[in-house]
Amino acid sequence: MLKRVKRILRLPLNQSILLLGARGTGKSTLIHHQFNSHNSLWLDLLDPQQEDRLARDPAELMAIVEASDKDYIIIDEIQKVPRLLDVVHRLIERTDKKFILTGSSARKLKRGGANLLAGRAFVYHLFPFSCIELGDAFQLEQVLQWGLLPKIYQLENEDEKRQFLQAYALTYLKEEIWSEQFIKKLDPFRKFLEVAAQSSGKIVNYANIARDVGVDDKTIKQYFTILEDTLIGFFLEPFQHSFRKRLSLKPKFYFFDVGVVRALARMLTLAVKPRTSMYGELFEHFVILECLKLASYFQSEYRFSYLKTKDDNEIDLVVERPGEPILFIEIKSSTDVHKADLVSFAQLVADFGDCEAVCFSNDRVSKKYDKITIIPWQVGLKHYFMKK
Repeated sequence: MLKRVKRILRLPLNQSILLLGARGTGKSTLIHHQFNSHNSLWLDLLDPQQEDRLARDPAELMAIVEASDKDYIIIDEIQKVPRLLDVVHRLIERTDKKFILTGSSARKLKRGGANLLAGRAFVYHLFPFSCIELGDAFQLEQVLQWGLLPKIYQLENEDEKRQFLQAYALTYLKEEIWSEQFIKKLDPFRKFLEVAAQSSGKIVNYANIARDVGVDDKTIKQYFTILEDTLIGFFLEPFQHSFRKRLSLKPKFYFFDVGVVRALARMLTLAVKPRTSMYGELFEHFVILECLKLASYFQSEYRFSYLKTKDDNEIDLVVERPGEPILFIEIKSSTDVHKADLVSFAQLVADFGDCEAVCFSNDRVSKKYDKITIIPWQVGLKHYFMKK
């Protein structure tokens, strides 16, 4: 069992904040560790009684805060009672208290008509563990098999990990989706989750998914929006540029954790073996998630997309960096990438012109072929996404 992991994300002690992240990413644990519990009033909206009381009378929060001598007011899972944000808004203006709010569903907050505090609280995002946070405890094959949710690292054996991820998928369905009445019928959404997970990291084809699930395209688009708003996944949009080749204009969709993807796709009993297509796809998915996590923590102004031409040449990740050339990243799980493996990538780089091109791989040493640098993925993550 892993000892406590020090998270990269550091929250300010002198500001009100809204910390967003999918269920199980460790938001409550992070708050516990970074804020003085003796100087904090904690309101947990996962407690049914506390949620019911404040949902019936959100103004009661005003009285609770007025009576408290604590400097920090922590409200866990604020989306359970979104109308509380209006009260928090007023309290931030009237008092010198700092409000620490966590949430796992931006959808519920938006639907509740909340204004997300109109800039009066800083917004942060927390993700599952990063390989950087795990340090020496990181094992690539284990991560591709089970993912990086903190709870995984408290479990002793594979049976427990499998049961946890299966339960996580069911909990998401029951507590984040069904109980919040985001959909009218659960069975099509359950089937959608399986199909969407099986195609995670691929270009979204709404018509094909709709056919497999047995609903219309409009419903599938609504389902993907639910996944985005409940922070369970995100779209990676196609690169937009006056590039001479015609580019794909359809997005890809990625789930936020490879272990959760495998659970939703019902693939947890399949071993992840190197030099297989499954291994390559999961490795690419994992590396892209790591890039986005670290950029969120260190480089919030980076913009991500992918590039695919009509003749099927592709660049896995395009990173637009203010004041720097565009960064093209190709991701390969091979331990020995050669120049011949990068022919189409090299052609796209040459056609584009002014850019920086790298290949993140499992190579042990860096190599350079013309304009492309092959770099061990761990080194690449630190070099490109952890710069202050």
